[in-house]
Amino acid sequence: MENHEHQQHKKTDHSKMDHGNGGHSGHDANAPMGMAGHDHHKMMVADFRKRFWISTIISIPILFFSPMIQEFFGYDYLLPGNSYILFVLSSFVYFWGAWPFLKGFWGEMKVKGPGMMTLISMAISVAYFYSSATVFGLRGEDFFWELVTLIDIMLLGHWLEMKSVLGASKALQLLVSMLPSEAHKVVGNTIEDVKLDDLIKDDIILIKPGEKIPADGIIIEGTSYLNESMLTGESKPIKKEFDDKVIGGSLNGNSTLKVKVVHTGKDSYLNKVIKMVDEAQRTKSKMQNLSDKAAKWLTYIALFIGFSTLAVWLLLGYPFVFALERMVTVMIIACPHALGLAIPLVVAISTAVSAQNGLLIRNRTAFEESRKISALLFDKTGTLTKGDFGVTRIESVIKKYTSDEVLRLASALEQSSEHPIAVGIIKKVKEDNAAIPKPENFNSITGKGVEADVEGKQVKVVSPGYLRDEKITIPEDAYSDAAETVVFVLIDGELAGYIALADEIRPESADAIKTFKKNNIKVFMATGDNEKTAKAVSDKLGLDGYFAEVLPHQKVEIVKDLQDKGEFVAMTGDGVNDAPALAMADVGVAVGSGSDIAAETADIILVNSNPKDIANLILFGKATFKKMIQNLIWATGYNIIAIPLAAGVLYSSGFVLGPALAAVFMSLSTIIVALNAQLLKGKMRKSK
Repeated sequence: MENHEHQQHKKTDHSKMDHGNGGHSGHDANAPMGMAGHDHHKMMVADFRKRFWISTIISIPILFFSPMIQEFFGYDYLLPGNSYILFVLSSFVYFWGAWPFLKGFWGEMKVKGPGMMTLISMAISVAYFYSSATVFGLRGEDFFWELVTLIDIMLLGHWLEMKSVLGASKALQLLVSMLPSEAHKVVGNTIEDVKLDDLIKDDIILIKPGEKIPADGIIIEGTSYLNESMLTGESKPIKKEFDDKVIGGSLNGNSTLKVKVVHTGKDSYLNKVIKMVDEAQRTKSKMQNLSDKAAKWLTYIALFIGFSTLAVWLLLGYPFVFALERMVTVMIIACPHALGLAIPLVVAISTAVSAQNGLLIRNRTAFEESRKISALLFDKTGTLTKGDFGVTRIESVIKKYTSDEVLRLASALEQSSEHPIAVGIIKKVKEDNAAIPKPENFNSITGKGVEADVEGKQVKVVSPGYLRDEKITIPEDAYSDAAETVVFVLIDGELAGYIALADEIRPESADAIKTFKKNNIKVFMATGDNEKTAKAVSDKLGLDGYFAEVLPHQKVEIVKDLQDKGEFVAMTGDGVNDAPALAMADVGVAVGSGSDIAAETADIILVNSNPKDIANLILFGKATFKKMIQNLIWATGYNIIAIPLAAGVLYSSGFVLGPALAAVFMSLSTIIVALNAQLLKGKMRKSK
């Protein structure tokens, strides 16, 4: 909020958000992990594990008593009714072990969306019913041993894959587990342990050293260092003292604190983060839609090639069992399992990891497109600079008002504002032990300052732009130092004096700018400050350009102009007065305290106002997109080689890919995609 304007935070709908259900049809493992599905997912992992082990144990006698296996290993050990024993054992593996696949097939049929489960079910059903028919008189050879090993491998692949998906959701679960179950409530002179649900606003709670903060609040007694790393990504403990805000879930250091509760339950910062991460994981982006379409087409292609393979081998005069095996192999190898997992798993991991590092993604498409950013427009105060203004000079312009009087009257207008300039002025008044008078008829002058009646006088605290508009001459000595921000005090229409404040440039800003430059991103700054201050900051940081004395609505025009020049623009602002510009930008990034996130309207929210976090965001966005592309290539690319091999193109050379080996390759591709997605966790650490 560069223009020294005092307004309430406004919550607006964000048109860019595109909620969807996410995931590939027919298999829960492919859906992005939301909070509600976590326990269900754990049960499914346990179910696949149980089915895998029991089916594998039953497969051992099937393999041992299979004539083909005995012939291969050169032993002969057949039981009376051998084929019936194989039939009964294989029937159990087919109907019980493969039940999740058969159930998934019916699910896909109900929504008329044939997919991975359709392919698996058709392949194993054809193999099972053909083999069963040979037991009861049909001429040909069974392949029960291939059927059960195929089911075992598919169960193993699903089990490992779902474990990987569950791991991706653990970051979100860690956020949930960060709040303690109880709080120490101060009641008079006693302390009562109460459940978190029983806490209400304005309760006083005691937090002992080493304990987690149970709710958002304000410190009313004590000083301590708090660890907020799980919430903001800030690794160093932060000093918190009287009147400072604390976030529920952060860890108290070495001192006891008394905290007045501000937010609990659904209104707490942590719950907002959890909800936002959950929503982002369920949101479909362009990449997810592309993956879903590719999986659907791969299913149709596999069905077509599968039946064509069967027909071609039969027309060439080969036995039905051989042609059938080729068809089954094609269907297994072409299962779009890895493809269905490729994007949702990356989504689940990237969103949760981002939240742990203080990046809250509200619009997945914007996050994925952050790789395209070519121009960044920064708000100055609190982002490139610390936003911690200190008063450096107070000057009186007319004799009837001393500099102390100018400061005292100005402070009356600033006492209810959280703007950094206002905070700086109030801090100075408190240091001087001066009494702050009460204002009446308070009013905001859009983008240019504030006005009110104080002690019978009309007082205005305004920007230099207001003076120019009103044709009031700015004193020549007002800007003695280029790094100062100056506000002017008018009393009864006269320029009574001015207050100069300095805002220190963040030490991290220079490193962040270097990172942007290295990635060919132009950096611009828009500020309500005067030309001299803007130029000083721009020169010191080596920016590509700056815009001084800008009103909030003018930032929209700056964004438009940059877009008209062909730039892909990211706008960073505080999410209040900058809302129009954040919405206009290709990627809107809101910066500021996490406790205000409910009021933000951007695509991405940075819990801290650190410019390095924006650099991390862009680098992590690029890494995420790369992982998606890698997974898509791996999930579809291997089919180019595998499907022809499965169909038997190298049969004349003596190479035949069997159904069981096809299942190994298919499961392997799924596991590789899952492991590749997990590597994203390291990418965020590297970019920090």
